[in-house]
Amino acid sequence: MPEFITAAEALFKYTQDLRRDFHTHPELGFQEIRTSGIVARELTSLGLDVQTGVGGTGVVALLKGQKPGKVVLARADMDALPIHEETGAIYTSENPGVMHACGHDAHTAILLTVAKLLTAQRDHLSGTVKFMFQPAEEGMGGAEKMIEAGILQKPKVDFALALHVWNEKPLGWIGITSGPVMASAEIFKINIHGKGGHGALPHLAVDPLLAAAQVISAVQGIVARNISPLQTAVVSVCTIHGGDTFNVIPAEVEMTGTIRTFDAAVRTLVLERFEKIVHSVAEGMGCQVNIQVDKLTLAAVNHPDVTKRVQDVARNLFNTYEIETNFRTMGSEDFSYIQEKVPGCFVFIGSANHEKGLDAGHHHPKFDIDEGVLPRGAAFMAAAILDLLKD
Repeated sequence: MPEFITAAEALFKYTQDLRRDFHTHPELGFQEIRTSGIVARELTSLGLDVQTGVGGTGVVALLKGQKPGKVVLARADMDALPIHEETGAIYTSENPGVMHACGHDAHTAILLTVAKLLTAQRDHLSGTVKFMFQPAEEGMGGAEKMIEAGILQKPKVDFALALHVWNEKPLGWIGITSGPVMASAEIFKINIHGKGGHGALPHLAVDPLLAAAQVISAVQGIVARNISPLQTAVVSVCTIHGGDTFNVIPAEVEMTGTIRTFDAAVRTLVLERFEKIVHSVAEGMGCQVNIQVDKLTLAAVNHPDVTKRVQDVARNLFNTYEIETNFRTMGSEDFSYIQEKVPGCFVFIGSANHEKGLDAGHHHPKFDIDEGVLPRGAAFMAAAILDLLKD
């Protein structure tokens, strides 16, 4: 395993150049034409069996060992976000209003480096590595599209692995947790319909803004009073739109937000209480209400056996790292759809550097990483894949 660190460090310039190129030329979900073209070019140059256009703009490559064995899927996401970059880096986005603000540029570069590392080991490999370069992770259903396109079949996948650079934690930290690690996510939209009128004559109107304010307060009681303190849930109203001028009570208000849970029973309870409370409060104030709730992702749940093996790899590879085995986040991740069908593990690796000012959070316009994470992430992924192939 230490040899992977040495080999990955020798490829640092390769990984860094790819990551900076992707960062300079970010593409939104299902628009990753240039990115997927580079991915396909690099994989083809390694002599791998490459398929493009999978689930839209996805790329799949197979590395077949000399002996039969298990099939391990390794996944990287390629899409960027609709954010105007403010990092001031020399590799700042040249696509106005689009930015790699979550680290997917790093993920793609890391997995291409893993493909190089493992291809060099081809003669000693048993089984098959399936490299999955996924479009549209940011709430657009990219993983589901690739699953529908057959990513988990031909050959059938036995284990799945993904890595995420994590700017909440510093370089030298890695989080590998058994069980739920990222939350399921719902998106909701609430339309509250009242009766518009003059702001000076509120008694002649039915004010949907007042109802909306009461709804926002009331739904916070779901987590505070309906969910056990030993369980976890989030209900956040994130947008509210209503009215056009200072002296007119609007006829309608629209709110949107998200619900996050780890546990299926908690999710069911939150959704039931949410529906009842919103209707009761809004209708009790004389308004009518429409609620739409759409599922974004499942909870990402790490398989205990796979996770233990991956933890052991991390301990053997990084003897100076802080390895946290109880890290969870209420963020969401569509790798969960793969984990629903295949035993897998989703790993977080610290990428922040406070001294260098590389510590802005994910989805922030100043998000950037310490690129020292690139060879470490590649070495870890290569070592973990190789271990799983030995099953």
